[in-house]
Amino acid sequence: MPFAPPDFLMKALSRQLGGPSGLFGKLVVARKLNQNNGAAIAAAVEALELAGTEVTADVGFGGGLGLDLLLTALPEGQVHGVEPSRDMLALARRTHEAAVRDGRLTLHEASMQELPMADGALDGWISLNTVYFVKGDLAPAARELARVLAPSGRGVLGIADPDWMAEQPFTRYNFNLRPVPEVVATFEEAGLAVERREVDREGPRFHLLVCRPTR
Repeated sequence: MPFAPPDFLMKALSRQLGGPSGLFGKLVVARKLNQNNGAAIAAAVEALELAGTEVTADVGFGGGLGLDLLLTALPEGQVHGVEPSRDMLALARRTHEAAVRDGRLTLHEASMQELPMADGALDGWISLNTVYFVKGDLAPAARELARVLAPSGRGVLGIADPDWMAEQPFTRYNFNLRPVPEVVATFEEAGLAVERREVDREGPRFHLLVCRPTR
């Protein structure tokens, strides 16, 4: 009989994945998030097709690899990091101290349902492995992500394959798994044209939804 992880461990892991916290979150979870999602994050940044001067955001940046890649891609641009976990914000302030000091990186404690940017302020955004943790209706988050995007901008939403996710024991807690077509429809209703792509990587499929304003 296969080993079944104890429920309390799966609950703890689920909480950490939704908002890494404490020493374990900083030293273990953040590192594993960067490692396991590296290919997907790099693909999302590449899909933005940045010229190097844009204003962008990583919404729900977690371990912070997306901030690294955006800062590298934008030598004359600006990056916003949006994250509800105070411990991940503290880690980002420490690991990106120079970029924060120079004004190239601005960090915000906020959720994707209430983004701290003006209408059309961003040329691009990425948001990977975040929609699972939006409780209830996804539409307010989709409308916010559409609102802050400039008419010529694009956003990239990343979602692991829902069927694979449903088989993982930790997703029974704190995760809201939605079919990809449902997510696409929600973002289209928010005023975004959505192009579906897949990341070329080992392991389960990972979906990138490349979003462009339609109004």
